[in-house]
Amino acid sequence: MSVEERKLEVLRAIVEDFISTNEPVGSKALADRHSLGVSPATIRNDMAALEEEGLIAQPHTSAGRVPTDAGYRMFVDRLTELKPLSSPEKRAIQTFLDGAVDLDDVLHRAVRALAQLTRNVAVVQYPSLSRSRVRHIELVQLSASRLMFVLITDTGRVEQRVVELPAPVSDDSVADLRLTLNGQLRDRLLSEAPEVVTSLPPLVAPPLRGLLATLTSVLLETLVEQHSERVVLGGTANLTEHTLDFPAIRPVLEALEEQVVLLRLLDQSISTTQIVVSIGNENQHKGLMSTSVVTTGYGAHGAALGAVGVLGPRRMDYAHTMARVAAVARYVGDLLADR
Repeated sequence: MSVEERKLEVLRAIVEDFISTNEPVGSKALADRHSLGVSPATIRNDMAALEEEGLIAQPHTSAGRVPTDAGYRMFVDRLTELKPLSSPEKRAIQTFLDGAVDLDDVLHRAVRALAQLTRNVAVVQYPSLSRSRVRHIELVQLSASRLMFVLITDTGRVEQRVVELPAPVSDDSVADLRLTLNGQLRDRLLSEAPEVVTSLPPLVAPPLRGLLATLTSVLLETLVEQHSERVVLGGTANLTEHTLDFPAIRPVLEALEEQVVLLRLLDQSISTTQIVVSIGNENQHKGLMSTSVVTTGYGAHGAALGAVGVLGPRRMDYAHTMARVAAVARYVGDLLADR
């Protein structure tokens, strides 16, 4: 084993011990707990070199060492194996998620499962409307001059709006508009909707074109409304188990209340099935610089739809957390693909 390889083994041992004990790690403890094959004196020299490289730090005089953000980063980048889920964990996730009745239920169950598996804060992004396909458009006549516009996507997401009509409309006219909208938009990506709607007016009778314009404008407004990109959050109470890891927990809680912050965290991994780990000061939001965030994308039929993740202390069990985030993302994607 070369000097560099041995130093990485020492770093790995320091990270694992600190994650386990939350106590600074000394050279004697490393020699006792790990089969490093060298003396405590050699370990001390390696620790001095790691400290000089900014990978570990001494919190106070006469103490052992703790990993820095850079040390955690090197540890995560060098992880060769994730901790696989146990058979009971796999069965629990499948049983829990298979009981979901609709998209909202799937995502809320996924968040609860992930929070319980990791003992951290879990977050799941709703399938992005722009990446979803139209399954069906329904028009429900509430009165002669009012309709309910309902958009149902291939992921089971349902968006509905009440539309005030410019003039009274008959049942037959509503049926014609429903047929036209579904005929042209069904199975199309919603990101293609702006282009499709420009070709619709010639397909309906001239008296209905004003109403068609009203309905298609509602559809396009649905796509651009910020609240359509939603997240589900769970397990915030788990932060109380890590109070020693956060100098101040209030900034973390405030950041979690800002949906745009969570969306930004998830957006970085929406289009990848790789695990993305942001550690400490790699998180740009000031309130999250004492945390680590583990995220990955989920999808259906080969299309990226959203992302799922976990937020917790920098002193998290990365191999355990990364495997469970990946597993829940897979289950969510598979469930949506089957719907």
